[in-house]
Amino acid sequence: MAETLTLEQRKERFARTAAGTKPRIVICAGTGCVAGGSLKIYDRFQEVLTKRGLSIPVALESEEGDYSLAETGCQGFCQMGPLVTLKPQDILYVKVTPDDVEEIVEKTLIGGEYIERLLYVSPDSGAPMREMHRIPFYERQHRLTLGLCGNIDVRNLDEYAAHDGYFMARKAVLEMNDKQICDTILASGLKGRGGAGFPTGRKWDLTRIHENETKYIICNGDEGDPGAFMDRCVMEGNPHAVLEGMMIAAQAVNATHGYIYVRMEYPLAVKRLKAAIRQAREAGILGKNIFGSGKNFDITIKEGAGAFVCGEESALIASIEGKRGMPTLKPPFPAEKGLFGKPTAVNNVETLATVPLIMQMGAEEYAKLGTEKAKGTKTFALTGHVANTGLIEVPFGATLREIVGDIGGGVTNNDGSLCGCNFKAVQIGGPSGGCLTQEHLDLPLDYDNLQRVGAMVGSGGLVVMNQSTCMVQIARYFMQFTQNESCGKCVVCREGTRQMLMLLDEIIDGSATGETLALLEDLSQVVRAGSLCALGKTAPNPVLSTLQYFRDEYNAHVFDKRCPTGNCGALATYRIIPEKCKGCSLCAKKCPTEAISGEIKKPFIIDAAKCIKCGACAQSCKFAAVVKG
Repeated sequence: MAETLTLEQRKERFARTAAGTKPRIVICAGTGCVAGGSLKIYDRFQEVLTKRGLSIPVALESEEGDYSLAETGCQGFCQMGPLVTLKPQDILYVKVTPDDVEEIVEKTLIGGEYIERLLYVSPDSGAPMREMHRIPFYERQHRLTLGLCGNIDVRNLDEYAAHDGYFMARKAVLEMNDKQICDTILASGLKGRGGAGFPTGRKWDLTRIHENETKYIICNGDEGDPGAFMDRCVMEGNPHAVLEGMMIAAQAVNATHGYIYVRMEYPLAVKRLKAAIRQAREAGILGKNIFGSGKNFDITIKEGAGAFVCGEESALIASIEGKRGMPTLKPPFPAEKGLFGKPTAVNNVETLATVPLIMQMGAEEYAKLGTEKAKGTKTFALTGHVANTGLIEVPFGATLREIVGDIGGGVTNNDGSLCGCNFKAVQIGGPSGGCLTQEHLDLPLDYDNLQRVGAMVGSGGLVVMNQSTCMVQIARYFMQFTQNESCGKCVVCREGTRQMLMLLDEIIDGSATGETLALLEDLSQVVRAGSLCALGKTAPNPVLSTLQYFRDEYNAHVFDKRCPTGNCGALATYRIIPEKCKGCSLCAKKCPTEAISGEIKKPFIIDAAKCIKCGACAQSCKFAAVVKG
């Protein structure tokens, strides 16, 4: 049993430990960097420092040392991982390997020199950037909910307490009543970050007013959107914030138990949440008689089997109860009749992790961030054709131009090189969201603005696409995902999404007609109107938004039997660029159907009627004269 200390004592103990050591070596140990070998880098630092006779404080108590090692969560800059940051100089080294460790110790920690090949290089100026906070990727964000992710050692409860961790939970338990907490969160303007955007304080109040001896808090960590990893990083990088948010929520609704529903595909998040719960119990923060108040509150982790539909709160509740994860009709809502038939408040990870920060800074200060109708900040997973992929956080009201151009570093070609103004679209909100185009680059991102243009914030996935992307294939990709993930309970969703997928296949394989497009649009509206839960109601969004903004691409597939980007094999066409053709005849020799003809040293031509679209001509051409599309 760990020693029972007050939060102030833990804060003071960590301060003594920090003061007793020299530079701190911060190693990103989020899932991305771990996959890149960051834990081996951590072990290598221990080995090299120990070999040189340098001490490292490893106990969670006051101990002097020459250097300290911190294993953190995701630092966000996934494109450049594994990452090593040296404090207090704020030196960031990128794409570090275990072989680099000895040089870092010798040249930087001991010698005070920079290793330029490990520094981030600005794509604009070509100059290496030494300080982490000056890199545009970090400088142009507002990392609030992510503020401690990547900065604190996830294994150290004392360090979380050093940042006033659990102080707000204690205040909620000992000094505030349930209505005061609900009113505070309502005044902050915090809305659910899972996608629906319902006011959090209002949801808590609706649960609070129902009288029952047993109530529950559920943290929804079932993050299943393709390209989304915001909640995973928060659970991995700052698990105690999630627990504290749940504790505050529990006091607001008078709950005695909480559940964290996490995807089984997130083993590192589960491991760190379990460790955080164990530490909090040993410290008297969770369990019976929390903070000596006489009140009880504990948390259980439930691992989901990876069903996307279990992100919907009624399906999630059914899964926790041991039933098949399928949504139910509303009302009654979970606030009235939720888990095991008891009043239940369900919030997503990011929402709950933000609650302690709101309590610390005050509702009025938090409400100054963002826009009039969307307060605070939002995390986004930035992926796709963008230079700097990773996890970011910006205030509501930020634009795509700022996110993709400034923070993301610009749009890239398929080979990763910068391509200037080659931006085509962003899929926002995952399978439930829609596409934003060049005309939306300066649109302030918030709930209302996105809804007006046929998109949604969703959980926060941002997939950037360049001009080489086929938007029909993008629509098909998301439709296939939602069709596979449909639980099958309602016929409209189960059969409607299957039929929509078949229609998209007809468009891609060249067998579609004008009636196919009309049927696809009509069926989209039926699935949207008639589905039981949000999975089905939002499934047509990627189709409808691409139809709205890229109608010409659909028309080209259907009426011209041509894919403008050349990505749809059945519709691919090959042509020879006369200016590039040297008339060497190699392409004609490789063509199995004799579809290519011409004279030596003069441009050759391709007979489209004979061409079987095998691509042998393009592969054989040494002058890039044969192109597809």
